[in-house]
Amino acid sequence: MTTLTLSAGLKDSKLETDATAMSVRQPDDAPVEKMDDHSLLAATLTGDETAFQELVRRYRNQITNYVYRMLNDYDRAADLAQETFVRVYTNAERYQATYSFSTYIYRIAHNLAISELRQRKRRRLIPFPSFFSDKDSEEIEIEIEDKKQVMADDSMIADERRDAVRRAISSLPEKYRAALVLCDIEEKSYEEISAVLDLPVGTVKSRINRARNLLKEKLREYL
Repeated sequence: MTTLTLSAGLKDSKLETDATAMSVRQPDDAPVEKMDDHSLLAATLTGDETAFQELVRRYRNQITNYVYRMLNDYDRAADLAQETFVRVYTNAERYQATYSFSTYIYRIAHNLAISELRQRKRRRLIPFPSFFSDKDSEEIEIEIEDKKQVMADDSMIADERRDAVRRAISSLPEKYRAALVLCDIEEKSYEEISAVLDLPVGTVKSRINRARNLLKEKLREYL
């Protein structure tokens, strides 16, 4: 076992070293800043802490921002970004270099964000006793609107319009929100979004177009 201390506040985790699966970076090799993502993950698998720290440095802000746009909750986004890197690290031996690492890590973050959104929705559906029934055991489901929103630091919100855009994006159905954020904020190509969301390119384009139209309607008074 090789213990690796993760950067950026990530929890310590353990990963089995497999020197035969991927090559070890030699001392005279290129510095981590010049290594591509595949090489960094290969080095991580052999216990190279510096290599993994470089992956965190490259993707920490991107992943946190993406999850934040999905959840509209900065603190939780930071937690899930951390969890994303923990999963990358603990499952490094499963990564296939035939896929883009960027796609791989965004897919992990996306799945965590979607899981969080669905858990929130379930928490808002609470059992409510019916006072209009003779059956004591009868219950109905009432959806309670969640008024609580954890905002990012005020410095992240430039003005009222930016705040309106943020709120409008967070109100989109999750399938449209994800496509829009990946395209218009993360600036991913249709092909990359297709890989992250595991959808045909045509479906991705359709969702982005639909999301833009919905957003335009929500922001009509600001346009």
